[in-house]
Amino acid sequence: MIKEIIKGCQKRRRKSQKKLYRMFYAYGMSITLRYADSRGQAAEILNDSFMKVFNNISSYDTKRPFKPWLRRIIVNTSINHYHKHKKDRQLVELDLVKHKMSQRPEILSGISYDEVVDMVQQLSPAYRTVFNLHVIEGFKHKEIADMLDITVGTSKSNLSKAKKNLQSIVEKNFSQ
Repeated sequence: MIKEIIKGCQKRRRKSQKKLYRMFYAYGMSITLRYADSRGQAAEILNDSFMKVFNNISSYDTKRPFKPWLRRIIVNTSINHYHKHKKDRQLVELDLVKHKMSQRPEILSGISYDEVVDMVQQLSPAYRTVFNLHVIEGFKHKEIADMLDITVGTSKSNLSKAKKNLQSIVEKNFSQ
């Protein structure tokens, strides 16, 4: 079925494009939400990603799995969005909580996916992007540095600060 839909997309059939979009919308949103400041921005990034998919679907090798190809486009579009808007952003300093969070598994296991996404979205764009690329996507710091046009040291520093800020966010959310 997916191969038929992709063939339809390669022929620029709107019906096939709509089916592909609906089929992978939730999957794509789960990726873009980790990079975006808000759901609206995530939807914008996802729509831009699908435009790239539809414009470049003729280069897709149908002998290979579709999901990794789509994921790469979505991640790259998220990175491009970060670059496009990083000049407009100001770093937001989070209030640091004085108490260290205890590593109680019952707290961490009680956090839903949406709560985790909301907490990650509270990170500054630079920290959030490095965190996602390293922790979620599995990229090495050298690869991240090349993608974001930063130094390896900056990538490592941003990851460290992202983890500290996330810890503060978790403490703030669960100490009340």
